[in-house]
Amino acid sequence: MTALATRVSWWMRARHLWDRVAVYLPLILMGLMALATYWLVRNTPTVLDVELEAAPQHVPDYFMRDFSVKVFDARGVLKSEMAGVQGRHYPDTDTLEIDQPRIRAISREGRITTARATRAVINADGSEIQLFEKTVLIREAAQSARGEIWPRSELRSEFLHLFPNTEKIRTHLPVELLRGDGERFTADHMDYDNMDRLMQLGGRVHGTILPRKSKP
Repeated sequence: MTALATRVSWWMRARHLWDRVAVYLPLILMGLMALATYWLVRNTPTVLDVELEAAPQHVPDYFMRDFSVKVFDARGVLKSEMAGVQGRHYPDTDTLEIDQPRIRAISREGRITTARATRAVINADGSEIQLFEKTVLIREAAQSARGEIWPRSELRSEFLHLFPNTEKIRTHLPVELLRGDGERFTADHMDYDNMDRLMQLGGRVHGTILPRKSKP
């Protein structure tokens, strides 16, 4: 076989092989594209759909109107009573806001304390009570088991922060204290601890103290 014949024969076999490959070329390309797509899907970081939680809004979830709530101790003795024109509970802060609250509490010694204001805010467990605007707190006169006389006292301020569990009262606003028949004190702020019988008046403090009446 001559060299020319050999080259022609090789060319014919190569062309025949190319024709056979060309038939399957689209399938091969599609397979390669599928493999490439699969690889990209497996190796591309997925973006998670993050659900954005809406910020809690200060909107009441229930109301009370012309209500009264009483609290009794384990023996069934009345400890306190709270009433108001309207109450609103806010789930975002878990607080109860009351319009024109009226509070009546009875201590272990039986001494009665009442309070009223334009508005009140009470936390979830009742350990803090904030009274706003035209706040008046009155502790009625009483006598202790040892015969000690406790005169009537009255607190007035635009804000009073009560802590019933620890029997403390605070205010950062001007306060007026009336005690007994004519004693009067004013201050820029006050911190009172009933358990320790200690009252701290700060800022500009003014007071009027009446002389004790001598026994006949």
